[in-house]
Amino acid sequence: MKLPPVVSPSEWQVARESLLAKEKEATRARDALAAERRRLPMVRIDKAYVFEGPHGKASLLDLFEGRRQLIVYHFMFGPNQEAGCDGCSMVVDNIGHLAHLHARNTSLALVSRAPLAKIAPYRERMGWAAPWYSSFGSDFNVDFGVSPETPRPTEYQDGESFGLSVFLRDGDDVYRTYFTSCRGVEALGTSWTFLDVTPLGRQEEWEDSPAGYPQTPPYQWWRRHDEYEDPATARR
Repeated sequence: MKLPPVVSPSEWQVARESLLAKEKEATRARDALAAERRRLPMVRIDKAYVFEGPHGKASLLDLFEGRRQLIVYHFMFGPNQEAGCDGCSMVVDNIGHLAHLHARNTSLALVSRAPLAKIAPYRERMGWAAPWYSSFGSDFNVDFGVSPETPRPTEYQDGESFGLSVFLRDGDDVYRTYFTSCRGVEALGTSWTFLDVTPLGRQEEWEDSPAGYPQTPPYQWWRRHDEYEDPATARR
């Protein structure tokens, strides 16, 4: 293994400042990309999808839990499998406390093609709190491009793939605003990166958002996850 060169503290500082300039440039580029993402057109979802969750049948609108935005992680878990995808499991392990997303009027849910009877014990085994719904028997996964028409038992997770979809609710109307997969998913995990892929963004005053979007001063809305007044207060 060839290690980096050893230099003096002053030489290291010069090299670090050179890299820092590039890092700041990348941050500004990410901010500009997020601003463009907030202006993407939307697709209205007219199909009535039915999911199964811990409280029974649920519609796509129900997955919002009354909030304005919804992030869905398409978790690879085929109906013929006994355990979910290991890579998807790493993704969910890195999701922070959902109270911070709820404070920005945003819900997050996992959706898989496996039946709930398989999802529930695996969720308990992993110790996850994120809501997890089964799309078994519906066209949801196929329509959103993360499942083959019919499961393929000879392939990993029955041929399922993973991704992340973002939805916006306007009354009872639901719109898909964004989708990413592959390395676009691995860059996510913090409350901030999740909010960056939503149409409303972090909702902070420094952001370049269309006129009329909700915005508050940065930092002031941050709380410890058990100090928010009530996640329900973020619902509109």
